Amino acid sequence: MTPITAPSPAHIAMFSIAAHGHVNPSLEVVRELVARGHRVSYAVPASFAEKVAATGATPVVYRSTLPTDEDPDAWGTELIDHLEPFLADAVQALPQLAEAFARDRPDLVLHDITSYPAPVLAHTWGVPALSLWPNLVPWEGYEEEVAEPMFAGLKASPRGRAYYARFAAWLAEYGIDTHPDRFVARPRRALVLIPEALQPHADRVDRSVYTFVGACQGTRAEQGEWRRPEHAEKVALVSLGSAFTKLPGFYRDCVEAFAGLPSWHLVLQIGKFVDPAELGELPPNVEVHSWVPQLAVLRQADAFITHAGAGGSQEGLATATPMVAVPQATDQFGNADMLQSLGVARHLPMEEVTPGRLREAVLALSGDPEVARRAREVQESMRREGGTIRAADLIEAELG
Repeated sequence: MTPITAPSPAHIAMFSIAAHGHVNPSLEVVRELVARGHRVSYAVPASFAEKVAATGATPVVYRSTLPTDEDPDAWGTELIDHLEPFLADAVQALPQLAEAFARDRPDLVLHDITSYPAPVLAHTWGVPALSLWPNLVPWEGYEEEVAEPMFAGLKASPRGRAYYARFAAWLAEYGIDTHPDRFVARPRRALVLIPEALQPHADRVDRSVYTFVGACQGTRAEQGEWRRPEHAEKVALVSLGSAFTKLPGFYRDCVEAFAGLPSWHLVLQIGKFVDPAELGELPPNVEVHSWVPQLAVLRQADAFITHAGAGGSQEGLATATPMVAVPQATDQFGNADMLQSLGVARHLPMEEVTPGRLREAVLALSGDPEVARRAREVQESMRREGGTIRAADLIEAELG
C-alpha cells in the first residue's frame, strides 16, 4: 500500500472582519493548520490581531470601515443598511490587502462569507478560494423560497438598484461577471462550521459545494475557567452574545425568574453596554459579569438562555445543554426554530418574555428526560462530523 503523505507546508491566507461571530469559528482551524506546519497569514482589523496571533498565524492588519460590536446601532434598521457597509468596506479594503500580499502571495485563500475582497484576490492571483461558512447555507430552492421575496422590494428601489450596479461594476473591474447575489451566497467550495442539525432543508444542500464539519471549538483554555459553586444544585447561563446586549429590562427579568429558585445558580452575562447597577439588588444565587468563558460555563450548566446565534447555538448543542432561545436579529430566529424542532430548546420570542415564562421554560426543559435524550443524540451526531481535524484535512486536500 502506498503511504499517505501530508502535503508540503504551504502559505495559506485567511480573511475575515472584526466580528466575534465571524473570527471565532475559524480560530481552531487556523491553529490546527499552523500545527501541521503551514504558514498562515490572517487578514483582520487591528482589534482582532492579538486573538489571531495566539493561534500562531501572522496577523495582516487592514483598516475597516464596518461598524463594530462597540456600536451595533450603526448598522441601521433596513435591509439595505446591512448590505451597503460590506460593499463599501470591500471596495476600500481590497487595495490595502492587495498591497499587503503583493510580494507574498498565498497558495490558498480561506475566507469568511463577509470578506468580499478575498475571492476577488484569489481570482486575480489564480489560486483556489475556500469559504469558511459560520452559519446556515442556502439550499437548492433558497433563492426562490427566501431570497427573492425578501429582496424584491429592495431591488426595485433606487437605493437597491444603485447598490447592485455598484457591486456588479466592482466585480467587473476585476474580471468577474458573477451576479452579486451568487458571488456572496454561492461560493465555489465551502466548509460549514456549524452542525448539520442546525441547517434548514439539509437534504437539499449541494454537498459538492458545502461540507458540514460541525463546531470547531477547541478547549478554549485561553479564555479561563469557571467553577460551579458548591451550593448550586443546578446552573443556568444567560448570554446574548456580544452585540445585542443593550437590554437591562431583559436581564432584570432573568434575575427575577431565578430569585425564587434557591436550588439554581444563575450566571448572567450582560455585555459591555449595561451597568450591573441597573439590575438592582441581586439575590445570592445570581452572579453578573460583562463577559464569561461561555463554553467553560456550559460544560457545567443545566440550562442556557441564549439569543440563538450560530456560535451559542452550537456550543449549547456540543455540551448537550437544554436551551431557551430568545432571538434578537437575523439568522437567530431561524436557529431558534431549528433548536426547538430538534427537541432540545424552546423558542421564546422577546416580546413574550416574562420572569414567569422564563422560569417555566427552564424548569420544563431541564426536568424532561426526553429533552436530555435528544440533546445527547445531537451531541453525538456533532462529534461524528469531525470538527477541526476534518476541516484541516479538507483544506489540505485543496492544496493538492
